[in-house]
Amino acid sequence: MNTNKGTAPAGGLVGVLNSPFLQSLGKQSSLFVIIGVVCVVVVLVVPLPTFLMDVLLALNLCIALVILLVSMYNKEALDFSVFPSLLLTVTLFRISLSVASTRLILSQADAGRVIEVFGSFVTSGNLVVGVIVFLILVLVQFIVITKGAGRIAEVAARFTLDAMPGKQMAIDADLNAGLINEEQARSRRSKVQRESDFYGAMDGASKFVRGDAILGIIVIFIDIIGGFVIGVAQMSMDWSTALTTYTQLTIGDGLVSQLPALMISVGAGMIASRAASEDNLGAEITGQLLSNHKVLWLAGSLMLFFALMPGFPKAPFIGLAVVCFSLAYFRMLNARKAAAEAEQAEAAKQQGGADAGKPKEERIEDYLHVDPMELEIGYGLIPIVDVKQGGDLLDRITMIRRQLATELGIIIPPIRIRDNIQLTPNEYKIKIRTVVVGKGELMSGAYLAMDPGTATRKIRGVPTVEPAFNLPAIWITESQKSDAEVAGYTVVELPAVIATHLTETIKKHAHEILTRQNVKSLVDNLKEQGSAVIDELIPGLMSLGDVHKVLQNLLRERISIRDLMLILETLAGVAPRSKNSDVQTEYVRNALSPQICEVYKNDDGVIPVITLDPNLEAKLEGSIQEVEGAFRFSLSPAEANRIIEAAGTQIEAAKLAGEYPIMICSPTVRPQLKRLTEANFGELVVLSYNEIVPGIEIRSLGMVTTEG
Repeated sequence: MNTNKGTAPAGGLVGVLNSPFLQSLGKQSSLFVIIGVVCVVVVLVVPLPTFLMDVLLALNLCIALVILLVSMYNKEALDFSVFPSLLLTVTLFRISLSVASTRLILSQADAGRVIEVFGSFVTSGNLVVGVIVFLILVLVQFIVITKGAGRIAEVAARFTLDAMPGKQMAIDADLNAGLINEEQARSRRSKVQRESDFYGAMDGASKFVRGDAILGIIVIFIDIIGGFVIGVAQMSMDWSTALTTYTQLTIGDGLVSQLPALMISVGAGMIASRAASEDNLGAEITGQLLSNHKVLWLAGSLMLFFALMPGFPKAPFIGLAVVCFSLAYFRMLNARKAAAEAEQAEAAKQQGGADAGKPKEERIEDYLHVDPMELEIGYGLIPIVDVKQGGDLLDRITMIRRQLATELGIIIPPIRIRDNIQLTPNEYKIKIRTVVVGKGELMSGAYLAMDPGTATRKIRGVPTVEPAFNLPAIWITESQKSDAEVAGYTVVELPAVIATHLTETIKKHAHEILTRQNVKSLVDNLKEQGSAVIDELIPGLMSLGDVHKVLQNLLRERISIRDLMLILETLAGVAPRSKNSDVQTEYVRNALSPQICEVYKNDDGVIPVITLDPNLEAKLEGSIQEVEGAFRFSLSPAEANRIIEAAGTQIEAAKLAGEYPIMICSPTVRPQLKRLTEANFGELVVLSYNEIVPGIEIRSLGMVTTEG
């Protein structure tokens, strides 16, 4: 009783192809390839019967034909990237067959029906003609096809390797300009690397083809001379019978071997020469060779002229003339049809309105676009950006985006670089949404040298200020570079100056760069790992805008949001209790306290801090008021100034002691104290006691007090 209802059992060939047995064999294809290579090695030493020899020779011919057809139908060389390894394998297979057939020819003067038929077909009863035809075929294979394919592979490998750096820089330039994303850039880099590896392997594999052709010529002489000696001396043949028998078998063996080698050599040349191809070989030949109908009209006229010449055969030339005229006529009709369609499309554009005919870059709407980040440079700084002039600023910007993605946990938008003739030649400006947030001026051909405090002697130079950290520095020439480095100066190239300034500017304004759309992209990217917490938090407990505010608060104080999963889990726990973004931010900071302490502790596990006078801290806690959903200090301008002055004194003392200014206070006043001091001391880090994890010690550098 058949329990399968609604489906008919597969029968015939379809049922056999869909059988579980064949499907399981398909999954073990790699195993069959390994077994096949091992069997090829076995064929070199184990004698084969003539029937099996016929099967293997037919298989060799079939494989070569498949390789040739695949080479013709592929659009790109990398579509057949396994070709170098496959070429080595089939060459080994063909050599093993040559050895096996030579063994059969010399031992029993019989190598199977395939070799016998090939030899009889070429000789056609005339041994001399057969030998001449066979020698011509061997010479064509060795001198023309193999040598040409090897030369193509060698040149392609050389030019591909030489062009590799330029292609890599072009990919980085497109990435920095925003024309492609990270995934597309990664895919292009991988393709460039694979092309380099492929053409390098093809260059080496072509040497196997050449060696195989040389071996084929040597085997011919071995078969003829060795066979003649064996036939006369051991098999009691007369010299004419031995010469005829072994020559015919040698020709058959050589043809069976050289025909597949010829097809594979042609395939290798086609693959190595497909660098600029966009379609398969047949489509490109017909599309490019027969594209111009004027050429076909002229060719047909010349064929007709030859047909009318006295003594020339008329039928073939008239036939070719008719073919050329027919192709030219149809190509002309297609060209007229395409021109008419183009005219109709142009007319439709003109009827659609005045704006329809304008180029896309002239649309008024395009002027409304605001770039997230811009770097404007004077014309004197163009060489440090232009790759053709050796500039590497684009590569540095790519590294900056990767570095900040790791440090801050956000994806920095593409930075548009443009020259501005209104700037001085060596001036540059950094803009965020058209607002200038940083600028500087460099000295062409010079290096920036800074004394880290350990310089053993002074170096003469043009005084200046390092733009990223406002540190005193000097401009020096290239001849002074080595001397300055020996003296203990830190010497920086011009692209590194801009890159450092750009990095610090992005860190300082990361909260402005992060948009709500960026937050949505980060959250969507995280859904694969933690969809449960995201579905619980957004939009049930918090909107995307609320999460955006918390992340901005963290970035404003240079707290990395890379561990976004932990941040969202913390917000999911605190959001039901408080809707205030400041309170939510403090809870998140507490959750990130190990990360925060790791940033600010020294090698001894100690964080040097500036403390608050307990009386002042109690006073600040009592002055906190909630205004329009945010907490603020209710202080008079005089009181606020005294606190800022007292904080400034301690900050300067900490800097003089070589320590980074860090202030610690209770979590209640921490965010408000940061806002109070932010305008005057943007570099000041304000931590709360809750953010100090066990195992981390704090050491007081001083205390902020307004008393006395």
